[in-house]
Amino acid sequence: MDTFYSNGKLLLTGEYVVLDGAKALAIPTKYGQNLYISPSPLGRLGGELIWESYTDTDELWLQVVFDLPRLRIINATFDAASDGGNDALAEKLQEILLNAKKMTPIAIGTKFLSNEQGFLVKSKLTFPRNWGLGSSSTLINNIAQWAKIDAFQLQFQTFGGSGYDIACAQNNSPIIYQLKNKKPLVEVCKFNPPFKGQLYFVYLNKKQNSREGIAAYKKLNKNNNTVVDEISQLTQLISACNLVTDFEKLLAEHETIISKIIGQKPIQELLFSDYFGQTKSLGAWGGDFILATGNENTPNYFKQKGFETVIPYSGMVLE
Repeated sequence: MDTFYSNGKLLLTGEYVVLDGAKALAIPTKYGQNLYISPSPLGRLGGELIWESYTDTDELWLQVVFDLPRLRIINATFDAASDGGNDALAEKLQEILLNAKKMTPIAIGTKFLSNEQGFLVKSKLTFPRNWGLGSSSTLINNIAQWAKIDAFQLQFQTFGGSGYDIACAQNNSPIIYQLKNKKPLVEVCKFNPPFKGQLYFVYLNKKQNSREGIAAYKKLNKNNNTVVDEISQLTQLISACNLVTDFEKLLAEHETIISKIIGQKPIQELLFSDYFGQTKSLGAWGGDFILATGNENTPNYFKQKGFETVIPYSGMVLE
């Protein structure tokens, strides 16, 4: 059996403008996704690729059977209640596998999934699917490892985006990420704030579609050269910050800049105007996780507001 694993992700700074070349601070999470590949017993699954996707609680939520080597979908079963009865999930997986197959270097020998040997593939998340920690990027990186291809290229061809999530999938410490001339630059960062015991991640009870957020941002068609420089500077300052009071001021400044660009109010103004600390959206605004500075009273504050998932920094970040 071949086994692969990829880290989940959170984008602390640079949301949206990372697409335009701004430096962004990103962190890999303790949560991620596993991929297990087994050859099928001859005569039972030969000529078929059976794909099974499992939740963090071991529930099978997607099963797709492909024929080999064409990768035609024979049948697909999915959780219609949670996935809207949409078979696009199976078709997206097919697209990813077909692109991976095309990208496989001839030098490694037999082209990826080109023979008729059957496979049983199991993909398993270690976090709830609705958390938005990178179910797509961890899948892409795992498949890329299996096919021995460039995960960034596979990501750009299938999902788009900046690629910071692929960088998190591949690194075990915080990073400064930048797209320069449309090429990913990854710098390992020593982000280890002395006040990390005062940092929390709060789930907003809503999964935000990053691709929809990116599409909406691109439609704005703004010239953000000045903003790119401002956010890059804030990223550097935030990543090197030693005082929580300075950290909070920088987060607030970052929120103000992004708010003006996308025409949305910061999450603190919308939902947490009475909060005693500072909050900041992470990734596409309006869902998934936010970052909050605070103290031992922070979990109670958010739970009283109806947000039950409050995770301390040490419980989320891979260090």
